[in-house]
Amino acid sequence: MDRKDVNADEVKTTWRRPNLYLTGFMGTGKSSIGREVSRALGYRFIDSDRWIEKEAGMKIPQLFEEKGEQWFRGLERKFIEEGHPEEGCVVACGGGLIVPVGMRETVENRGVLVALFASPETVLERTSRNKNRPLLQVEDPEARVRQLMAEREPVYRKVVLAVSTDGRSFSDVRDAVLRIYRSHKQEQVRKK
Repeated sequence: MDRKDVNADEVKTTWRRPNLYLTGFMGTGKSSIGREVSRALGYRFIDSDRWIEKEAGMKIPQLFEEKGEQWFRGLERKFIEEGHPEEGCVVACGGGLIVPVGMRETVENRGVLVALFASPETVLERTSRNKNRPLLQVEDPEARVRQLMAEREPVYRKVVLAVSTDGRSFSDVRDAVLRIYRSHKQEQVRKK
């Protein structure tokens, strides 16, 4: 299509507000930071895990138990490909959403992807009382966290934009994410 064939109104409205996707291990603050960032930007907040629960009609632990992790990962892909608006959203991605081959690139092509990081100790502190974490419902949650982090860390490290949440105030992390998004959203607009 030649540039002259594109409607000027379509160009103005396409991708003015690229989505912000927050990724990282469970307990790094994706949902809590995401809600606050969405308020600051005036964007819609979407938690991919909540969308999946609604789509499947059951909670995440039940999904894992009855359908298995691979089925759940298929719903994550469906969410990214067709389950949310193309712009104006802050999306808290499930901790394993970008791990399958090609998913990180798929998310990066849809908006600005920022990885949140935290130490295993911080993750355990933040998740220890939450029973909605099926991957941690094991005899030794600390060993499981360390194992999963070791498996996923190489994928998370490929995300160019990152924020450490360890030892930082909530507002400091929120503000860092906002700065990163605002400085990189124009890059996304130019890609489209």
